[in-house]
Formats: sequence, structure tokens, C-alpha cells
Amino acid sequence: MLYIVPTPIGNLADITFRAIDILKSVDLILAEDTRTSSVLLNHYQIHKPISPYHQHNEHKIVQHLAEQLQAGKTIALLTDAGTPGISDPAFLLVRECIKYDVKVECLPGATAFVPALVNSGLPINNFCFEGFLPLKKGRQTFLKKMAAEERTMVFYESPMRLVKTLNDFINTFGPDRQCCVSRELTKKFEENKRGSLQEVHDHFNAKPVKGEIVIVVQGKL
Repeated sequence: MLYIVPTPIGNLADITFRAIDILKSVDLILAEDTRTSSVLLNHYQIHKPISPYHQHNEHKIVQHLAEQLQAGKTIALLTDAGTPGISDPAFLLVRECIKYDVKVECLPGATAFVPALVNSGLPINNFCFEGFLPLKKGRQTFLKKMAAEERTMVFYESPMRLVKTLNDFINTFGPDRQCCVSRELTKKFEENKRGSLQEVHDHFNAKPVKGEIVIVVQGKL
């Protein structure tokens, strides 16, 4: 059995009782960053073998992990924060498990884009999640495609690239398009800045930006 286990995106209390029980019961825990996950595991007194599983090694070890699962091991997969597979490693291992008829169970739990979307004040009956934008190759082509999108759009971004991305959105969607940038969700200094793309750009351009970022942008009217 492979368990996909969401972990808190900031507040350590945002984990389910079931997730804790499963983490205490499995044979092995896979973690995107073992140091980050160890903080959570130690907090809940979970003492299980832990191994790294991230984008730099997943292609090399996915076959070996599938063989362990076929042999009867139970494994839990964690990422640094949120639900594995949402702009984080998980897809390759899940696909391999399905290929070899290994049972996969994904627990419900924390993911950053849902609270950001809900508290944005923008229409959420129909939306699209786009994750991180391409950094260079294909970025302008992607933005031109999104210019015609009528659904509310959700993006992840790093604090270092936030202002640049907002500027790209202004050039693509226009300065008056409504948006919301959510930062440090569930943490002490959580911030949700709503307004036009120009207003939100100017707000973050005037100060240092820290924390994980979710950008929610109004679709084309």
C-alpha cells in the first residue's frame, strides 16, 4: 500500500488524526526534504524510517520503491507542505504503483491553492489551476494562451519572482484585472492582498516579499 499524505502548509495543527495514525503505522516514510518533514514527525512523536524522495532522485528510485511495495511494504509519501502531486513529486510513483497493481490511497488534507481561491473573493464555481509558470522557454506563449481564459486562474509563485510575474500579468491581462495574492497561509503573518493587478503589484513592489505565494486572477469577462 502507498499512502499519499498531505502535510500542513504552515500551521502544524493542520494535519488529520488519520494522517498521524498512518504515519505511525507504515514501514517507511518518503519525504521531499527529510529535514523539513522531521520537524513535523518529531512534533507528533512519529519515529519511523525516513528516506528522501524528490524531483532529483525519483526517476532513479521509483522502480525500487514499486518493488518494495509489491513485496508487501507500506509506504507513506510526504512533501514539504501540502498534498503530494500538486506541483510536487508523486506522479511517477503513483503511476508505477498503478502499473504493478499496488493499492494507492490519497488522504484528504492541506493544499495551499484551496484556501487562497476561496478567500480571494473571485468566482470559484469554475476555475483552473496552473501551478508554476514556465520560467523562460514557453512563458510568453503560455501567457498569451491564458489571456483568453474565462475561468478564475490559480498560480503558484516564489517570493523572488512575484513582482516580475505580476508585471507579466499586467502586460497580458491589463492593469485593471482583479486578483488576490495570498502569502504565508495559515501562519502568523498570513496576508491576502486583493485588488487590481496594478494595485497588488505596487503593494508588493514597495516591500520585501517572503513566504509561499498563491496568485488568484480573475478570468476574462
